[in-house]
Amino acid sequence: MSRRDIYYWKCDRPAAFHGTQTRTQPDAEIEQQLAVALRGFFNTQDIRLSAGAGQGNHLTWNAEVDGKSLFIRVENGPEKDAHIAIESALMDQVRAAGVSTPKVHGCDASRRRVPFAWQALERIAAPDLNHWFKQGTLDAPSIAHAIGQAVAQWQNIHFQGFGIFEWSEVQTSNADRKTLRSPHPTYSDYFYLRLEDHLSFLVSRGFLTATQRDEITTEIEAHRSLLELAPGCLVHKDLALWNILGTQHQISAFIDFDDSISGDSMDDLSLLACFHDAAFLQRAFEGYQGIRALPTEHLRRFWLHLLRNMIVKAVIRVGAGYFDRDDGFFLISSGSSGQSLKAMTHARIQTALRGLRENASLDILNG
Repeated sequence: MSRRDIYYWKCDRPAAFHGTQTRTQPDAEIEQQLAVALRGFFNTQDIRLSAGAGQGNHLTWNAEVDGKSLFIRVENGPEKDAHIAIESALMDQVRAAGVSTPKVHGCDASRRRVPFAWQALERIAAPDLNHWFKQGTLDAPSIAHAIGQAVAQWQNIHFQGFGIFEWSEVQTSNADRKTLRSPHPTYSDYFYLRLEDHLSFLVSRGFLTATQRDEITTEIEAHRSLLELAPGCLVHKDLALWNILGTQHQISAFIDFDDSISGDSMDDLSLLACFHDAAFLQRAFEGYQGIRALPTEHLRRFWLHLLRNMIVKAVIRVGAGYFDRDDGFFLISSGSSGQSLKAMTHARIQTALRGLRENASLDILNG
């Protein structure tokens, strides 16, 4: 299926919130089928599988294949989505741009041999950075600076069109080849995609009032001119500490480019503001500026994208029941609760609105 009508897969996919509401161990049949697929792909009988530690909406395994340590991700949703192959190509491009990502050792999204799509990645011997952050041992200033640098580096990758990626056939003198493009001719086409649906959902579930919804739509429309972009750059679109592997002091690899888009240069930095304070963001901006100059109207573009991203995160958190969980859940800080996450989600939406309206500095993230 195409994702061209999707703003954000986790909440907009036909099987909305699939894999986000509960995480269960994959059944034995899927594991057996996966082992058969890996034996055929790698042409070896030396395959050993054990449960993986992924926290996203994919099923995960650790694998030993001929003595090589791999991390396996499986997409088994009812939509029979093949986007994991696009993500594999994106990770290769990001690594070529100078940012560390796991090497892709194998991928099959055809579903011809097994009824699911799978991806075999280099297994990085490091936890995600959220592990250190929740322990209170993360060197946040150094890590934030390095994240800003990485964002600036992968923005060297540009694409035709805007939004989620799809394959496009390109004719060359030798043969046709596949390349990546995005389906929307303007960035505003993508930015407004499903916005009314997202806000209506939050009102229907009592997270927002009708008055708050109207305030948000009015403020976004007042700044529509900020969406006039050309061309789009690569945006990770799920940039967070749990999608970065490493030690307390150093990044080993960026992972999970499944939601990546062609979009705005301030989008990824705004995603950091969904979780972090002004000091963290200021260090990220410093890292970014060491490599790339900030764009015009960068603060308003930052706040506009923080607002849009917080709307999406609110939809996922309400729809998947995140506000009913405890601090064992990766999104919830140690000693906090789901209700704390709910209060923070409300507060960040209001902060983004204020920042957009006032063209405010990053300092209001501490308010």
